[in-house]
Amino acid sequence: MTAPRLSHSELLQMKRWNTPTIYNGWEQITKHDAGQDGVNVEDVRDFMPQMGPMVGYAVTVVIEPGNKQHVTDNPKAWSQYREYVASVPGPKIVVVQDLDKPFTRGSFWGEVNSNIHRALGCVGTIVDGAIRDVDEMNNAGFKALAKRLSVGHAFSCPVRWGCDVEVFGRRIQPGQLIHADKHGFLAIPLEDEPGLLEAAKFMDQNECDTLIAAARSTSGRPMEEVLAAINAAGAQFGQNAQTKFRRSGEW
Repeated sequence: MTAPRLSHSELLQMKRWNTPTIYNGWEQITKHDAGQDGVNVEDVRDFMPQMGPMVGYAVTVVIEPGNKQHVTDNPKAWSQYREYVASVPGPKIVVVQDLDKPFTRGSFWGEVNSNIHRALGCVGTIVDGAIRDVDEMNNAGFKALAKRLSVGHAFSCPVRWGCDVEVFGRRIQPGQLIHADKHGFLAIPLEDEPGLLEAAKFMDQNECDTLIAAARSTSGRPMEEVLAAINAAGAQFGQNAQTKFRRSGEW
């Protein structure tokens, strides 16, 4: 990837919405199976939910902290890997595949590595393994979605980078736009980027104007009227989505 495909303004606006809202827009514009593609398949934990969502382009790296041979195989691995990260325009999310899976031998992330990557234009990480120094990572403003915590780093160094990786059951390509928060993450196909923000905004407004408004206007009304109002709102929600996207929406 040679340059960000969305403007800084668009990325900032996208960060204002949670990942489910972005997903709601994405499912309306994508040709992919929204029930199968894009999102994490396995459980992932957001260790910094107070930071809110993060949005960025994937830089990818594979690690295997349980194999000490990697430390001596390529003495220049760290510097070469950092040159790769620095060469990619930001904002960036570091997506890390841990080959020790399903076990976790050590953490690629801690206070030092988080601060270094922040300096390289990274806003956070999704790592199919462990992190440590959580308070210090928070202090650095570096968000992390991971599987667990770890005390040590073991033999944690880059094995290969700039390649496709698989994390939490989802394959992610370098440069892919990612939106992530406490709910999980969405890896957005390249062709779906241009209309994503508009679609997410539209679907959020559609919910507020129809189903949510109907559900919150029920005080003191007979249950028959409540059900009728919600059914009518659901029909309008679907019609609005159909008119906008030539799809039916989720209701």
